Amino acid sequence: MSWVGRTLVDADPAEALEAVVGYSTFNDVTARRAQKLTSQWILGKNADRSGPLGPMVPAGEVGDLRDGLRVRTRVNGRTVQDVSTSQMIHRVGETPAHISRTLTLRPGDLLATGTPSGVGYARTPPWLLRPGDVVEVEVERLGILRNTVVGGEHRRNPFRSRPYVHEMGASRAS
Repeated sequence: MSWVGRTLVDADPAEALEAVVGYSTFNDVTARRAQKLTSQWILGKNADRSGPLGPMVPAGEVGDLRDGLRVRTRVNGRTVQDVSTSQMIHRVGETPAHISRTLTLRPGDLLATGTPSGVGYARTPPWLLRPGDVVEVEVERLGILRNTVVGGEHRRNPFRSRPYVHEMGASRAS
């Protein structure tokens, strides 16, 4: 997660990178059932109690993410993702630059950089987080963000007449 420190409009990647004043560990949780309700993935990324965020660390203390900081995710102690920031598809400066061509970014805006490969849903067979699972996201120089998955919210599905259960994404920081 990158933290924008000044207004960006139509920024180039170098300008955008200079505007990033800090970073944080972010648990990019997705509510897969909600995500499948429409063709828009954003519904699955914005569930109640999803998107746990760690403390912000000033960019000067972190250095350049292109240096290849290690990113690991563990579920119940088992490593499920282990990559380097040097393998990111979109570099930190590119993401805010691209967004600033459509939206004005303001100081305090937070931009998630995405998740590495290895998500449970893409595995064979797929697996989902369950209440009680402990998820740890560790980024070198940023620390460990630890969350325990809690039970989902029962909501009426706007596309069907029966309720559905939001099973993933409900988590609480520990």
